[in-house]
Amino acid sequence: MGGLKTLEQWLAWQESLHSQEIDLGLERIQSVYSRLFPEGVPFTTITVAGTNGKGSTIALIESIYQQSIFTVAKFTSPHILSYNERFVMNGIQATDDQICTAFEAIEQVRNNTSLTYFEFSTLAALLIFAEQKIDVAILEVGLGGRLDSTNVVDTDMAVITNIAIDHVDYLGATRELIGHEKSGIMRANIPCICGDTNPPESLAKHANTVGALLEFVQQPYAGELLLTGDHQRQNAALAALCVHKLQAKFSIDNQALSQGLKSAQIEGRFQTQTINNKLVIFDVAHNEAAVQALARELAKDQQPTLAIFAALKDKNIAHMINAISPQIEQWLLVPLEVHRATDMNFLLNQFSLKETARACSSMSAAIERALQQHSCQRIVIFGSFHVVSAALKILK
Repeated sequence: MGGLKTLEQWLAWQESLHSQEIDLGLERIQSVYSRLFPEGVPFTTITVAGTNGKGSTIALIESIYQQSIFTVAKFTSPHILSYNERFVMNGIQATDDQICTAFEAIEQVRNNTSLTYFEFSTLAALLIFAEQKIDVAILEVGLGGRLDSTNVVDTDMAVITNIAIDHVDYLGATRELIGHEKSGIMRANIPCICGDTNPPESLAKHANTVGALLEFVQQPYAGELLLTGDHQRQNAALAALCVHKLQAKFSIDNQALSQGLKSAQIEGRFQTQTINNKLVIFDVAHNEAAVQALARELAKDQQPTLAIFAALKDKNIAHMINAISPQIEQWLLVPLEVHRATDMNFLLNQFSLKETARACSSMSAAIERALQQHSCQRIVIFGSFHVVSAALKILK
C-alpha cells in the first residue's frame, strides 16, 4: 500500500476500511487465508475460546512451552498498552516492522476483499509465526468461536475455558446458545478440552455431531501458582491437560510443566502494585462472571476498598455492580475514550442511593482522588480492558 509506512498509519487505515468494527463470518478471511496458506499453516495450533480466562490459560500454556526446547507463540486480544502485545514469540513481542511486513503481504493478496481490523491482525499473526518457524501457536478467539476469524485455521487442539453470559447481541442470551457458538472451534477427531465445571449441554451435543474428542477438567491444579484466584487453578489444570494432550508431538516433562505453571504471569488479572502505601489492584473483569471472581478474591481480605470503574455500554452493568458492591465502600466512575463507552449519567444511575458513586473527569483525576483519600487503603481498578489500559499508562 503506497503511503502506509508506520504501524499507526496501517491501523488507522484498517479501522476505516470495513464499515463494522465487529462483523462475524469466515467468508472474507477464508478467501485471503487460502491465498496466503494454500496448504494451511506450517505449525501446530491451539485455539482457545471461552467467556473468561482465555488470556490466563494461554499465558499458562505459553509458560510451560517456554521451559522446553519448543518455540511457542501466542496471538491474543485486545492489547492493554501496545498493539504489538497481540503477537508474542518466545516471550518477545513482534516489532512494528514485522507487523507492517505482514500487513503488506496481506494487502498484496487481498484484492477487493474487505477485512476488519481483527481479521487483519489474525492473518498478520499467522504470517509472522510462519516466518519465525514457530513450533506451536496459541490463538485466542476474539468473539464466540464458530464465526470468529481465528476459526479459519483447522486447529490441532481446541480449548474452551468456560461459558458465561457476555456479548449477548452476537452470541445469544443463554449459556446453551453461547456454548454452541464457542464449540464451533471443535474439529473431527481432534481433542477439545473444557474447564467449565458446569458445562452447557450444547458442548457435548456439538462434539457428538462433528466427532470431536471432548474431555473436561476433573479437578483444579493444586501446585504453586503466581496467578491469584481459585479460577486460576482451574485455568492451570486446563493448561496442563492441553500440554498433556499434545505430548506425542511436544514432549514436556513434569518439571517443565510445574515450573511453567508456577512462573506464568499476565497483566491485568488481579495485578497488584503498591502506591503511596495503598494496594492498587488492576483487573480486566468486564462481565458478571469475571466480576464475581474478582469479588471472591477481595472478600478473602475484608478491608475498606475504593473502586475506579467504567464499562462498555453493551455489558450488563447493573449485574456487574451488584456482584461486587458488598466489597466496595466508594466508587469513582471514569469516562472511556471509545465509541462503545457508557454515558456517564447512565452509569451513575446504575448505583443505588446507599452507594457512594461520583463521576470523575478523567482517569488521572480519579487516580489522584483515590490516592489522596484516607478511608480506603485498597483501590481496585476494573470493568474493561480500556479501564486497566488507561490506568496502567498513568501509573506504569
